[in-house]
Amino acid sequence: MRILITGANRGLGLALSQVGSERGHQILAGVRDLHKSKESLTQSELYKSITLLPLDVINEESVSLAAKSVKENFGTIDAIINNAGVLLERDKKIEDLDLDQVKVTFEVNFFGPIRVVKHFLPLLMMGDRSSIINISSEAGSITNAYGGDYAYATSKTALNMFTQQLSQNVSGSNINVYSIHPGWIKTDMGGDRAPGDPIETANGIFNIIERKRVIDRKNVFISHDGYPMPL
Repeated sequence: MRILITGANRGLGLALSQVGSERGHQILAGVRDLHKSKESLTQSELYKSITLLPLDVINEESVSLAAKSVKENFGTIDAIINNAGVLLERDKKIEDLDLDQVKVTFEVNFFGPIRVVKHFLPLLMMGDRSSIINISSEAGSITNAYGGDYAYATSKTALNMFTQQLSQNVSGSNINVYSIHPGWIKTDMGGDRAPGDPIETANGIFNIIERKRVIDRKNVFISHDGYPMPL
């Protein structure tokens, strides 16, 4: 399968790129800075199956150019993993929030996936077993909401609604659409105290993409191992 991954040069994105490559997939690694990403994404012996793709999710022209490049060079894709994300303004009181940082959070975590799907969906529609995976978070659950994450949590709640809307939009096709909670994992965002392993999470996500894990399509918000999450 040919799989586009945004934010592919570090954290969960890097783990997804490595696991996808090891499983024999062709990875289109969307990165903002090609030079900084080359070392991390070409250390594996399987690097030949990873293609670096300039892609900045907050810049629609960048996303559009990336989609045109993929169409010209590859024709189609089989899956999109909207992984690029930021965690800003953590543990801030509402009186102290920097609204510019909240806007940045939404530009990356919410509008970023919308831009990517807008421009890459035509390339995905050509497949017969395609997937769109939006990396979300339990923080986006309204049912289990907790305090201290105004920017991040609300951006992920919005992302979950986008996933629901998109799932209905493509319901007549063979495209599966999910928001996935990756767990609390050891990454730059998750920190060293996190108990989870990004490689384990990445393998769970690829089990879903490869349809080794059967999931009811009505469950659009799920964990990385395929269990329903409360919206």
